Amino acid sequence: MSNNHSGSCLCGAVRFQTQGPLRGVIYCHCSQCRKQSGHFYAATNVADGDITITGTDNITWYEASSFAKRGFCKTCGSVLFWKPGQDAYVSVLAGAFDAPTGLEGECHIFVSDKGDYYTIDDGLPRFEKSTPAIKVADE
Repeated sequence: MSNNHSGSCLCGAVRFQTQGPLRGVIYCHCSQCRKQSGHFYAATNVADGDITITGTDNITWYEASSFAKRGFCKTCGSVLFWKPGQDAYVSVLAGAFDAPTGLEGECHIFVSDKGDYYTIDDGLPRFEKSTPAIKVADE
């Protein structure tokens, strides 16, 4: 599997290319991710220097907290990115990648905040909030 991946929003106004390995998919069940996406987030991440984004004028950034901002296409509404303010990486929603991705699930975070309408039964590690290996806001 190649270490180069591409993806886009639903309408194609925002496209991206990544180079290098991607982290496993983290499933975030926090209320902010659920409210923005309608379910839970499924995202990988990539170093800022390993992603090229075209159509950046079509991205709206929403600062949901003092810790990070969330990027989505202002044309079609596709949720695309989660960007911490102090770190040199961006999380990219796994569903925005073109297939094949080669991505695999890694763990679930903020499971204490998950929706009451679904269960988590895939056998991946679960964390009440997060884990020190995964830097996220502490809701």
